[in-house]
Amino acid sequence: MSRLINATHDQSLRSWVESANQENTDFPIQNLPFGVFRPQGSAEPSRIGVAIGDQILDLSLCCEVGLFQELPQQLQVACAAPNLNQLMAMGSRASSALRDRLSNLLRSDKQNPSPEREILTPMSQAELLLPTNIGDYTDFYASIFHATNVGKLFRPDNPLLPNYKYVPIAYHGRASSIVTSGTSIKRPSGQRKDPSASTPSFEPSQSLDYEMEVGLFVGAGNELGQPIAIDKAEEHIFGLCLVNDWSARDLQAWEYQPLGPFLAKSFATTISPWVITLEALAPFRCGAFQRAEGDPLPLPYLSSPLDAQLGAIDITVEVLLRSAQMREQRMEPFRLSLASFKQMYWTLAQMLTHHSSNGCNLRPGDLLASGTVSGAEEGSQGCLLEITQRGSKSVKLPTGELRSFLLDGDEVFLRGYCEKEGYARVGFGECWGMVSYTK
Repeated sequence: MSRLINATHDQSLRSWVESANQENTDFPIQNLPFGVFRPQGSAEPSRIGVAIGDQILDLSLCCEVGLFQELPQQLQVACAAPNLNQLMAMGSRASSALRDRLSNLLRSDKQNPSPEREILTPMSQAELLLPTNIGDYTDFYASIFHATNVGKLFRPDNPLLPNYKYVPIAYHGRASSIVTSGTSIKRPSGQRKDPSASTPSFEPSQSLDYEMEVGLFVGAGNELGQPIAIDKAEEHIFGLCLVNDWSARDLQAWEYQPLGPFLAKSFATTISPWVITLEALAPFRCGAFQRAEGDPLPLPYLSSPLDAQLGAIDITVEVLLRSAQMREQRMEPFRLSLASFKQMYWTLAQMLTHHSSNGCNLRPGDLLASGTVSGAEEGSQGCLLEITQRGSKSVKLPTGELRSFLLDGDEVFLRGYCEKEGYARVGFGECWGMVSYTK
């Protein structure tokens, strides 16, 4: 269902919300992503909203004024909830029915269906919150280019371990430290060992990095002990967001053996606030990454003709940086990289299927991230560890400043969007964070 193109994708659709009709908006009527918000500066309970242009359609108010009466009662209750967990739990058919209703409500030929009650909130007047109660967070390592580049830095003679082409590698992250876009990031302290030192020290990280990733939110879950077949996997994916998996590379280098990432990554993960449904992304589906000749085929439980044909999504992702000096001079952020999510070695369905293959139960609102999105081309590397070759080559900013890793006051912007001839551009909004000043 999530791969099917329908009337909601019609490029000719326009909205009575004029800002949704502007060229290059992230949120045209063909997108309709879900998020959670409350009026800025208020202590009001959170509510579900849908991004449309520079406005937020308040689903609770839509319920109050009777705009969702034709929807099932359970779906109306989910729309009035304080977060997206209930809606996610209902599965893709429910979210598709809601999307269809929203598309009809917002079309330009309908006009504002509730002029007596203001059902829109300007984004500029809203506080955007985490979209779900995230119970669990798992971070994958799905880009073979990223895995190879990093492997060369630490294991020049054996960069890619033999299991990589057989199993989607991942680690269990820390859900409690996931924050929404705009949250300042405190530089973590931890154990780090300088190569010239005989013993480690405990101090603030000197090699703070970002990672450009795409995340998926689990929709309908599975029972403990009941794996999800790959042909059913996308029925359990509600939608996608952008993820910045902040990483302290010096802490990571000291602690990662023998069990992998721990404190180097658990201090903060930033996500974009809007969840783009798989249905909104249907026009941008494409064939899974073409493996190199001689690479093993995925094992049967990770194999599907449909996933091979349409398992990838052509999402352009970019990372930009703005230093404190650039900000003072009112300069635009400087682009560090540009890549495509379609180049990931493992598909979303394969990641989710593998995660559940041992009977692990995934729950509505759980977050699975892709790992760093990097490509084969120069300028497509999704983290500073790769770009600067572990800090040995600095990036020069427009001010002349040099960066090997992030300094206090640096802002990191992640952006993502899909474009294709014959369809409206669909964007993800921004995933933004600033490294706060170390005291």
